Amino acid sequence: MVDFQTEDQDGMCNILQVRWTISPRTAPQPWIACSGCGCLKPFRSSGKIRLNANGKRLDAWLVYKCVDCDKTWNRALFERKVVHDISPYTLEALQHSDPHWVRAREFDLDGLKRKVRRVDEISDVFIRKRITREARDWTILEIEIVAELSTSLRLDRLLSSGLAISRSRLQALSKGGQLKAEPDRNNFLRHRLQDGMRIALDLSEISDRQAIGRAAAD
Repeated sequence: MVDFQTEDQDGMCNILQVRWTISPRTAPQPWIACSGCGCLKPFRSSGKIRLNANGKRLDAWLVYKCVDCDKTWNRALFERKVVHDISPYTLEALQHSDPHWVRAREFDLDGLKRKVRRVDEISDVFIRKRITREARDWTILEIEIVAELSTSLRLDRLLSSGLAISRSRLQALSKGGQLKAEPDRNNFLRHRLQDGMRIALDLSEISDRQAIGRAAAD
């Protein structure tokens, strides 16, 4: 973990630890030549799987729709795959357009980029916050990031929203050595958040420490 002093002079723990689970609200949107609009348009997932059986082989597509005219684009997930090579769980998910299974495909950014040149990533997310450890007179705030799916959201925007403080103030805390991250990298605040990141803020000399702590946990 980042190297702030985590005990006070009496040897008591001085940490407030929280876990933020990050869930993107909107899936990436590929840009497709839309026959209805006559130009390139962003398409959104319909959440529906289309299947076609050909003997013992199966084709599967995820259906997308133009955001303006609802023309469809079928994104191939696989083609001519032997049914016996598909796990029962996957086959069940395909047949019922299982929302959880489909959602994982919607956020397969690498797979999308193999199909189209342009993909818009939407950075709006939902944050579930939970306290995992709390000292009575804490001065160090530690945040564990759990990112369920890929997102383009930058760390400074996430922290600004989740802690209700400005990005300029975050930059000042970082420059002053009061905000650190693991893994560390240059200008880490300007990079995308990553699953497993840990953020630590030394708020021992910050007057609104309690307000920041409440925002981090609520």
